[in-house]
Amino acid sequence: MTAAPTAAPSVALSRGASSRVISIDALRGATVAVMILVNNPGDWGQVYPLLRHAAWNGCTLADLVFPSFLFLMGCAIPLSLDRRIAQGTDRGMLSRQIFRRAALLFALKLLLSAYPYFHLSHLRLYGVLTRIAACYLAVGLFCVWVPARRLLPVAIGVILVGYWLALRYVPIPHAGLPGRDFPLFDARMNLGAWLDRAISAWSLHWLHMGRLYEDGWDPEGALGTLPAIATTMLGVIAGRMLRDGDAPSRRLAVMGVGLLASGAVWGLAFPINKSLWSSSFVLWTGGVSMCVLALFHLAFDTRRVQDRSAMMGRILLVLRILGMNALVAFLFSGFLAKTLMLLPAPGGGSLSDWLYHLACHGAASGMFTSLLFALAFCAACFVPVWGLWRRHMIVRL
Repeated sequence: MTAAPTAAPSVALSRGASSRVISIDALRGATVAVMILVNNPGDWGQVYPLLRHAAWNGCTLADLVFPSFLFLMGCAIPLSLDRRIAQGTDRGMLSRQIFRRAALLFALKLLLSAYPYFHLSHLRLYGVLTRIAACYLAVGLFCVWVPARRLLPVAIGVILVGYWLALRYVPIPHAGLPGRDFPLFDARMNLGAWLDRAISAWSLHWLHMGRLYEDGWDPEGALGTLPAIATTMLGVIAGRMLRDGDAPSRRLAVMGVGLLASGAVWGLAFPINKSLWSSSFVLWTGGVSMCVLALFHLAFDTRRVQDRSAMMGRILLVLRILGMNALVAFLFSGFLAKTLMLLPAPGGGSLSDWLYHLACHGAASGMFTSLLFALAFCAACFVPVWGLWRRHMIVRL
């Protein structure tokens, strides 16, 4: 969803990638590939359980994608900002650059939402890119203006505990107290959903835009962005481990296991839930991301298995090509999916459905054929980023 965060003030094409961390690019590439598979099956009724989001509580492979993007964005922030701060770069200038990048991400979100038919009242302000922009803005400014590193874990703890207390004990106007007047952590009856409805009502009345994803709530709502910021902060900690520490793979793995255990225990009281972005979800997905990053770093940065295996070298290359221009791949996949649904097919229906049924060769739709279509769609999204890689170009905001 996003390329490696930089502080560049405008959209630019940079050449070369010699200073990039291989494991971060590779894991980001794997994440964007899974994201495309999750979002673009051939048949939404035929999807493997791992590639479906959990109905409410729980966590599948699909639910790991978004937090992994935020985590990896956090990893890249200290690799860019800490060095510039140490060199004496003006903090005000860095802050302005962070604001500009967040604004560009939000503008891209509005552009994607407005395509192919623009109608102001149907425009959704929340979304994946909106949350990415908000998390980058908050964490970037935190890293610029709060140099004491020991305060980062404190901030994470305050956010996660405060969020849990808010959802658990703060009464909702005209509804009552959670756990007494309505079920705890209900989809439409929780503090975050109430806040989203209030913001949406105000926005629709005064700005004539700002609809919610679902009737009564939004999975990328305002209050849930706070724990998502904590996810990004966990990435900052991991990025500093990769850059500064001895045996970073081991340290990442140990911390990852600790986060997994903490998330599992907290999940008994505050269920692991992506739509709420529950505190236990932050710890659980942060633990998964740290453990997988530790594995990638050990394999590709430390032991360099790609130098001893041609197959691993090719796999790594594909992942890095996707990861270095992940924002391009994400945007292209969104525009392509909408375009295929918009274009008419021979005999009626959408071009997307026609291509899928053509690929089935008359066979009944199934989970495997649906996955094959998603893989073909992912391959199509690889083409533009491969073209950029051939020209040694990385799109930065």
